[in-house]
Amino acid sequence: MSTDETMSLFDVMYNCRAMRRLKSDPVPDKLILKLIDAGNQAPSGSNQQGARWIAVKDQGQKDKLAALNKTAVQGYTGVESTRLDSLPHQPADKRQRMLNAVLWQAEHMQDIPVLLIACFEFPGPVTNASQAGGSVWPGIQNVLLAARALGLGAAPTTLGLMNPAAVKEVLSLPDNMAAFCIIPIGYPSGNFGPVTRLPVEETMRWDRWDA
Repeated sequence: MSTDETMSLFDVMYNCRAMRRLKSDPVPDKLILKLIDAGNQAPSGSNQQGARWIAVKDQGQKDKLAALNKTAVQGYTGVESTRLDSLPHQPADKRQRMLNAVLWQAEHMQDIPVLLIACFEFPGPVTNASQAGGSVWPGIQNVLLAARALGLGAAPTTLGLMNPAAVKEVLSLPDNMAAFCIIPIGYPSGNFGPVTRLPVEETMRWDRWDA
């Protein structure tokens, strides 16, 4: 698939679908490095620049992460799940298509070329990992936008990290590092297209919420 780095920033943002069905074709290392470099350009609290990235290509490592993800997805979709079957802005049929993509990814994650793990390195032992979210997620969004510009499919998921102790063991994370999400990266099986989002008139107010 050809890249389109000439897309405007707004074109990229408005056409950055979550791509979960990805081909097994290898992705050049230079493109992965370009994604991570883009992620590193994002702001971070106090300019700590604590975001760290683990690009997992080894089959054994991918198998372990895929197994953790599959277990979590089974819980997410099981009979005790609190997942909603529909939303006001997403009817049941579209909701089901999204779920089908999540299930496909759970069955094939080990075949996806690269699993990029977004982490944060703390100055000391991890006590409250959520505090670093604002210094990690901007970089993750940069990675997603850069992937779209390069013709790569990507979508962040946290399901595979639901067992922090197991993730720490698989990735050999030190005590001062926590994983925030997995970004499977590959060439998409489907087509890019515009995202469907709520109109701004429904999601913002001027000055205060109650008019």
